Amino acid sequence: MAEALPTLPNIKAAQLDVPTLDKLAQVGELAHPPRILLLYGSLRERSFSRFLTEEAARILEHFGAEVKIFNPAELPMAGSVPETHPKIVELRALSLWSEGQVWCSPERHGAITAVMKNQIDWIPLEHGGMRPSQGRTLAVMQVCGGSQSFNVVNTLRLLGRWMRMVTIPNQSSVPMAYKEFDEAGRMKPSPYYDRVVDVMEELFKFTLLLRGRSEYLTDRYSERNERVMKAIDKLVAKI
Repeated sequence: MAEALPTLPNIKAAQLDVPTLDKLAQVGELAHPPRILLLYGSLRERSFSRFLTEEAARILEHFGAEVKIFNPAELPMAGSVPETHPKIVELRALSLWSEGQVWCSPERHGAITAVMKNQIDWIPLEHGGMRPSQGRTLAVMQVCGGSQSFNVVNTLRLLGRWMRMVTIPNQSSVPMAYKEFDEAGRMKPSPYYDRVVDVMEELFKFTLLLRGRSEYLTDRYSERNERVMKAIDKLVAKI
């Protein structure tokens, strides 16, 4: 039995990790480019959230990332079909593949769209012993039809925290988005465009920092303790 900690009697010493710089060394295969998944929240043909997402993807590709954009069309509403549906399988596989993500939604009635929330709802906290979102970096963006708002990015931050993602400090909110994109869907030069560059630059940096470290960074005392207790319960049940 592990020795008790005199000043911390409620802690199980065997499950307590003392972080050190050595433990933050990168592990795993890191030869591949950083993998970034981008989600957007609109099904419209001329979708400004998609245009902004595609602009972000171009910037990330320039930095050297491998990017994939998920098309939410034909993704069923959460809970309406079995999890074996091809679009659900595709989305979950992409989330597991990713090391970082970008979420971009229009603001509708002061909140994120159903299209955006539906994608997030289909990504479980745990699936087959894997955590499709935990430890990934996340950047949040929104487009507005009118004046600038931060309702969507605030909601996306809340969801990112719930999904145990590392949400970067910077964010992008583009007001009157219909003025900020040309007929081809490319974003025009502006301070709003510069902010998108800032956000993608920051996401790329944070993703590089966390690569090969996220498993250790998201390893928790409470979960280690819970695993040990479950193992003991199983052992007792067999006796």
